[in-house]
Amino acid sequence: MQKIVFTEEYCQPDNLRPFTLTRQVQDIRVGILTIREKWERLLRLPSFDKKEDDYKDLDRSVNLDEAVGNSICFLIDGNILPDPRIIKKIKKLKNGEFVAAADGDGFAFRFTKKEISERHKIRVKKAVVIDEEIRSVRFPWDIFGLNDWAIRQDFELLTRKRRSASISKTNRCIRPSKIFIEKGAKVEHSILNASTGPIYIGKNAEVMEGCTIRGPFALCEGACLKMGSKVYGATTIGPYSVAGGEIKNSVIFGFSNKAHDGYLGDSVIGEWCNLGAGTTNSNLKNNASMVKAWTPQGMQSVGKKCGVMMGDYSKTAVNTAIYTGTVISVCCNVFGSGMTPKYVPAFSWGSEGVKRYELEKALEDIQNWKQLKGQSLTDNEKQILTYIFDHF
Repeated sequence: MQKIVFTEEYCQPDNLRPFTLTRQVQDIRVGILTIREKWERLLRLPSFDKKEDDYKDLDRSVNLDEAVGNSICFLIDGNILPDPRIIKKIKKLKNGEFVAAADGDGFAFRFTKKEISERHKIRVKKAVVIDEEIRSVRFPWDIFGLNDWAIRQDFELLTRKRRSASISKTNRCIRPSKIFIEKGAKVEHSILNASTGPIYIGKNAEVMEGCTIRGPFALCEGACLKMGSKVYGATTIGPYSVAGGEIKNSVIFGFSNKAHDGYLGDSVIGEWCNLGAGTTNSNLKNNASMVKAWTPQGMQSVGKKCGVMMGDYSKTAVNTAIYTGTVISVCCNVFGSGMTPKYVPAFSWGSEGVKRYELEKALEDIQNWKQLKGQSLTDNEKQILTYIFDHF
């Protein structure tokens, strides 16, 4: 059986913190699907993760030699966003060949056990070069920066040769041909404007009354957009998340809540996060100068607009004001007077991080939050969070 093996080796995953503290790069959501889901659907193959000898080597991590067996594998950089032209090139590869960007960097390799020279190395013999732009996620702000393009790509992938469920006549729709509603979704008494980009409403999702949506927009499976919400593209509300208030050009990964009024713009929110009522972020400096954001290598210019990058399991208190270009790491409880600092370290208790969130207390609180959505804390999650607590 052919398979995909993802690798982070050349993706510099540290630059994608806080999101890569708790997941592989390929499990980042951009558009409607995660990067992994895009590749699996386009190549119609199952996927695994190459062992990187770190704390994220879990259940589906494999060495190349054990992964390939007597079959064929495709080794793919986890931060590359696929599109039809890339997939076409990959499907034509022969053993030992690889697809490379114009700068010569390879990102997709076809190999069998004959090409394996060492445990983590494969021999290559020919590059197939793509001269056009290769889109990749290198920094957290690339997630919302590429979300418009990614929603459009995923919309075509998910809806091709399929028919949308009927759209209730209580809604006002602009360009309904670009609106797709999955089975079990509920949308009533709302305005859906797909003239600026497609609108995708996932299985069993709900758009409550009075919402105004401007595409590109994705409400993923089981998610809910609460009454009177205002959403500008390009925005993704991930699976089983709850969203409300005003949202623009943002990605919420999944199982998170931004359920109340307050502004979220040019931002990325991880999984199992909760934004308290009235939480608002700034996405533009009051002098309209370049925004700088934290990275492990130091502050870096992002562009004119950047809101908040919030890692998994973090939450804010009621009426929290988040500064432009803020990075909040994993498992933080953010509260306090005034604007947040530009960087909030993992397991912070309060905006200034003066006190740490005790590990056992944090795990207990996460379990309580997960039970609200019918989930429970897994052993893998405990293992990862314990490592982050001890090392970051």
